[in-house]
Amino acid sequence: MKVSLDSLKVQAQKYGTSSDPYSYGIDDIIRRIGHQLGAVEEVIRTGGKYDGVLVAKVVACEKHPDADKLSLCMIDDGGVTADVERDENGNVQVVCGAPNVREGITVAWLPPGSTVPSTRGHDPFVLGVRELRGKVSNGMIASAKELGISDEHEGILEIDPQEVGEDLMAPGTEFKKLYGLDDVIIDCENKMFTHRPDCFGAMGVGREIAGIFGDKYTSPQWYANPVMPEVETDLPLSTPEELIDLVPRFSAIAMSDVEVKPSPMWLQSFLSRMGQKSINNIVDYTNYFMMISGQPLHAFDYDKVKSLCDGDSVVISPRMANKGETLKLLNGKTIELTEGDIVIATDSRPIALGGVMGGSETEVDGHTKNIIIEGANFDMYNIRRTSMRHGLFTDAVARFNKGQSPLQNIAVIIKMVDEVKNNAGGKVASELLDKANFDVNADNLNRVSVTVDFINKRLGSSLGASDIKTLLENVEFMVEVENDSLSITAPFWRMDIAIGEDIVEEVGRLHGYANLPVELPPRNSKPAPKNSAREFKQELRDKLSRAGATEVLTYSFVHGDLMRKTGTDPDKWAFHLRNALSPDLQYYRTSLMPSLLAKVHKNIREGAGSDDNEFVIYEIGKAHVKEHNEGENNDGLPVEMNRLALVFVADDRTAGKYHGAPYYQAKKYLDYITDGQAVYSPLDTTEFPITGAYNKKRSATVKVNGQIFAVLGEFSAKTTNSLKLPKYTAGFELTLELLEDERSAGKYEPMSNYPSTSQDITLEVPSDTAWGRVYDFIRAEVAVGSAEDDLVYEVVPLDIFQPEDDSLRRMSFRTKFASRRKTMKTEEISRILQHIETQAKETLNARRI
Repeated sequence: MKVSLDSLKVQAQKYGTSSDPYSYGIDDIIRRIGHQLGAVEEVIRTGGKYDGVLVAKVVACEKHPDADKLSLCMIDDGGVTADVERDENGNVQVVCGAPNVREGITVAWLPPGSTVPSTRGHDPFVLGVRELRGKVSNGMIASAKELGISDEHEGILEIDPQEVGEDLMAPGTEFKKLYGLDDVIIDCENKMFTHRPDCFGAMGVGREIAGIFGDKYTSPQWYANPVMPEVETDLPLSTPEELIDLVPRFSAIAMSDVEVKPSPMWLQSFLSRMGQKSINNIVDYTNYFMMISGQPLHAFDYDKVKSLCDGDSVVISPRMANKGETLKLLNGKTIELTEGDIVIATDSRPIALGGVMGGSETEVDGHTKNIIIEGANFDMYNIRRTSMRHGLFTDAVARFNKGQSPLQNIAVIIKMVDEVKNNAGGKVASELLDKANFDVNADNLNRVSVTVDFINKRLGSSLGASDIKTLLENVEFMVEVENDSLSITAPFWRMDIAIGEDIVEEVGRLHGYANLPVELPPRNSKPAPKNSAREFKQELRDKLSRAGATEVLTYSFVHGDLMRKTGTDPDKWAFHLRNALSPDLQYYRTSLMPSLLAKVHKNIREGAGSDDNEFVIYEIGKAHVKEHNEGENNDGLPVEMNRLALVFVADDRTAGKYHGAPYYQAKKYLDYITDGQAVYSPLDTTEFPITGAYNKKRSATVKVNGQIFAVLGEFSAKTTNSLKLPKYTAGFELTLELLEDERSAGKYEPMSNYPSTSQDITLEVPSDTAWGRVYDFIRAEVAVGSAEDDLVYEVVPLDIFQPEDDSLRRMSFRTKFASRRKTMKTEEISRILQHIETQAKETLNARRI
């Protein structure tokens, strides 16, 4: 972002906006901007480019005797140039080939020994005294192009007294004093202003400079209180009543009888210093007011727009582009539009890419007589995507993708209209069209209430309410003070003010961080409480590392195809990202397992597992599931679930050394981290819905103390084939919070001082009865039987036997008891087991064997 100190000076003189910035001292301004506003990348002093160039008057002009296209000119430089040949009247001879040179005009003269300004910085061209067709020429009379002001080189620059004033027309005046050329340009890093769209205009920066120097800034009347222009002629112009959601505000007005011509030299000079090329007065004014206010404008040729409308009336409005539409832009490039692009269109076709660039079919040129001035606001994220999609990075994009205030459109358009009326002969030819997605008449200003103590505690300052009030009012905040409470209203261009911390930042910056006390704030020496969740995760990492597992880290976002390959419908279960970092990262993952499985084949290919060709990988991370997003504390954001997923992998050759299915290898790791407390039951997709990757017949739902918290098993044929997994692969995924709760719930129980005794019990149950159900039943009944006598107990699974009658199944368990008060007798244990036998018959239709 380039800031012209001369433009700030002009604003101060013309509108009374603030003090002349040069009065602060250039070095101090640069230092303060760097400390309190934004990083200064470069300081450009443009005046040196014009050293030696003088204002001169052509006092005589006649044709060169030996050249039809050359003229012999005698110029008056006020006698300030030394060591140059003069005539009896003190004038200097210069040969000039410009067609517009003539007696009486005031020009820019480059004396012998001066450097042509446009050649500085690359291949400097130093002028001297030389003969042209037998006549001596002392230096040259320069064109605007040679002066580095614009591309105009058809003739020499004629200095207009109405532009510069009579004082600066005097021969011998330094040319750099004209047109603001003796300027200082401060180039600030754009990223510093990301949250400050108002600082992408010279007024915003001028306001900040005044504020950090403790001066009060007053916005010009045209900006703060615009006056609606009166309609003078009639050019039909309309726009639909409803705006699309991505356009907060759209405004436009028609003007007739416009004289399109080269811009005044001061405007050409300003644009040149800002790195812009002068086009014509209408286009240049749109760029000028964009750089002054931060609000981009665009001018259309009214008659060209009318020729592209289907009906008799001229219709212009923003809409979303249709697939397949094309648009030829001002840069000569023709683009194919997408349905995600905002366009400005007639009732039949697009004429501009909204917020990015205008179309060449409606550009303002030398034949234009009537124009439409348009100013709008667009969704900043849409503009950013459109810009990236088409590779278009314009000054308008730089401002719109920072979120310009929709409350300033009208003021800037009206000022543009006024400038066209005064300097291009235009007449207001339509009502000002103004459509918005909000109530433009409502009070839309941001208000924040804070206390003096709130600000001072965060800054370490000792400012009073009156000090804070003055600092904020200097940059046009409205502040009401009641005791130590401040009610602060942000001006309409400050879209970034929302919470108390924003006010703290504002006060700190305006006061100056260098003025704050340099001392550490007092703090309690009490150590911060331990983060139990972090410690638990580290405990798991250490445990799995000792067991030979390797941790991996994958993205929290996945491609929809990966989810489909692992049996999950992303449209049903996953949150879709509208602005994904990459096409491969479209969705929040619903499970860690797909991410983990996607790394298996690559690790095998790269030789993970060394000579054994087997390995165990795991990941601790977050998952998000749509149907798990509801609850009392749901704030509309995806609920984060902490998960741990693990995969055991062995290739076909290595798998032969294992007895049993891969399910049991993964189960060992799950038993290890749950301390053998996990209970396994057949997989039930209604209980734990994200189970698409698993083979339903070779997987289990896992419980701890009756609560489902994990899925364990081998993977389906679809998943195995799609991701090129070895057949001997299995894994599990669990919810960390549930595991941590169960681990935290454990408590110390002292061992009994009396000997324990044990008995086995075998129940014959129908074959469709789940083992987990029987185990839970026995544990519950043993707990009830032990409670009355305060017994310490344990239930250990022993065996499952399938007799010849396949409608029945036998399950054996070992029960172990110890009393805290005495040695147990066999009949006491038998009584508990007899109770279990009775209840099992009623509850499980089982009989004791």
